[in-house]
Amino acid sequence: MTDAAAGFVVRTYAPGDEARIVRLWEECGLVVPWNDPRTDIALKVGFQPELFFVGEQDGRIVACVMAGFEGHRGWINYLAVSPDQRRRGLGRKMMTVAEEALRDLGCPKINLQVRANNQEVIDFYERVGFRVEQTVSLGKRLDGKTWH
Repeated sequence: MTDAAAGFVVRTYAPGDEARIVRLWEECGLVVPWNDPRTDIALKVGFQPELFFVGEQDGRIVACVMAGFEGHRGWINYLAVSPDQRRRGLGRKMMTVAEEALRDLGCPKINLQVRANNQEVIDFYERVGFRVEQTVSLGKRLDGKTWH
């Protein structure tokens, strides 16, 4: 999975990536108090780690995405592209890799969630083929933590 012209390589997550992934998520504003990024990484590594993709540019982690499939719907989480690498097609490339992996598993539809006030990210997903659905997202914490 290499874009030789740009030197961008997509691979699966490796244990030594954790600190660099957390730093990327922090740079991208994806870390919130109620979700510990190291716990989220550990959960993903424990379930379908082959669907945790990392994008490197000249050895530097500049993008990542977590995908998942439970047999009914696919999910995308933590798609991130380093702010200094945006608008170069890397987010689109990461989505393509995730979509292909989910399609190979027989996944018929992908869902994802975006904070309602993050219009820039909503616009990105619309450009790569997603559409805003008229649904309500509900959540329930099972770990005892609170949010908001």
